[in-house]
Amino acid sequence: VQLQASGGGLVQAGGSLRLSCAASGRTLSPYSMGWFRLAPGKEREFVAALGDTTAYADFVKGRFTISRDNAKNTVYLQMNSLKPEDTAVYYCAARSRYGTWNYYAVHDRYPYWGQGTLVTVSS
Repeated sequence: VQLQASGGGLVQAGGSLRLSCAASGRTLSPYSMGWFRLAPGKEREFVAALGDTTAYADFVKGRFTISRDNAKNTVYLQMNSLKPEDTAVYYCAARSRYGTWNYYAVHDRYPYWGQGTLVTVSS
């Protein structure tokens, strides 16, 4: 499956963005999806995941929402109340949803990745 992330941009603190991850080549239904981010000087970190359930990093709980539209073969990350520390390149990723859910936050468990979209939050 090929993934293409989009929707990043420049936004002021407190604003919102919605990232999209469009899939091609295969339907997304056999996959669990994840969003990760990479900020300058930091390691890649887990943001959110969606399979038979959802999971969020503590620092985005209550602000970000992951969802999927099977008809559009697309996964979304709605980001509200953005903070300057949310500035990063955001990546979507996919892995089989028939494996162990427990590894949803481990980026090495995702074999398929999109190219990333840059989110910049100004103070």
